[in-house]
Amino acid sequence: MEDRIKSIQTDFDNEIAVVDDIKKLEEIRLKYLSRKGLVPLLFEDFRKLPSDEKPKYGKTLNILKNVVQQKFDDVKNNLEMNASGKKSTVDLTLPARRNEVGSLHILTQTLYEMKEIFKGLGFSVYEGPELESDFNNFEALNFPADHPARDMQDTFFINENFLLRTHTSPVQVRLMKSKKPPLRAIMPGKVYRNEAISAKSYCLFHQVEGLYVDTDVTFAELKGTLVAFAQQFFGENVKYRFRPSFFPFTEPSAEVDIWWEPKGKQGRWLEILGCGMVDPNVLRNVDIDPEKYTGYAFGMGVERTAMLRYGITDIRTFFDNDKRFLTQF
Repeated sequence: MEDRIKSIQTDFDNEIAVVDDIKKLEEIRLKYLSRKGLVPLLFEDFRKLPSDEKPKYGKTLNILKNVVQQKFDDVKNNLEMNASGKKSTVDLTLPARRNEVGSLHILTQTLYEMKEIFKGLGFSVYEGPELESDFNNFEALNFPADHPARDMQDTFFINENFLLRTHTSPVQVRLMKSKKPPLRAIMPGKVYRNEAISAKSYCLFHQVEGLYVDTDVTFAELKGTLVAFAQQFFGENVKYRFRPSFFPFTEPSAEVDIWWEPKGKQGRWLEILGCGMVDPNVLRNVDIDPEKYTGYAFGMGVERTAMLRYGITDIRTFFDNDKRFLTQF
């Protein structure tokens, strides 16, 4: 059967290639495609094959039939067009149709730029799993057992011990447990929060968190690093401020705002990240001596950063997959 299929394919190709009039084309149709033609006869023989051999040849036979029919139709259309005196409607002087090429999503572009800035400041890049243990996500980061972030309203719990990470800080824990200081790294990735979806919040978003642990690390170094990032990302003239805040895993803690002034609207301060000095309890939880080492940590949302930079007012547009929005970037 296989040899017959190949032989018929080869003979048809050779004969159809030299056809130059309708009469010869009709002879080929009768020989290969009519009810008693070679291709239909192959299907008659196919029905007689044992059941275990049919899957081997069924697909090949269908491909042969479609190819033969398509080549026959193409030659017939060309011969009929030439016979009627019609000219081809194809203008070979026109540029070819361009295939649309995809581009990186605006969030991916923003994340890449943030990573490049921090790599230029001496940070390595580490990633970790999105399914995390309660210890890495909460306990090691100094979250008390009764902290609101442990509530089901904020966290997607898989079971008592595992959950979808609510921040990329667990990667910091993994890094500190696997390597000894000095450590300087950022941790980009997806995080999940069990929140109501609105223009300002979504159940999925992206974060870039940073960690630096060494001897004699100071808050002044943290401030200098974050100001350098803001000036590179938002421009040299960006206005910023540090405000005291609270996070379980840093002490002292701060939030950083930048002055946002969209066209035609009144300017205001908007938060871009949280930061602070790593709490000694966190260092103890990963077997790092807080009497010898200090460190700082920070975390920022990629969506919020992109919204501020490009004047986007609704976080949901990042996930709507609307080409009219995406092609602007």
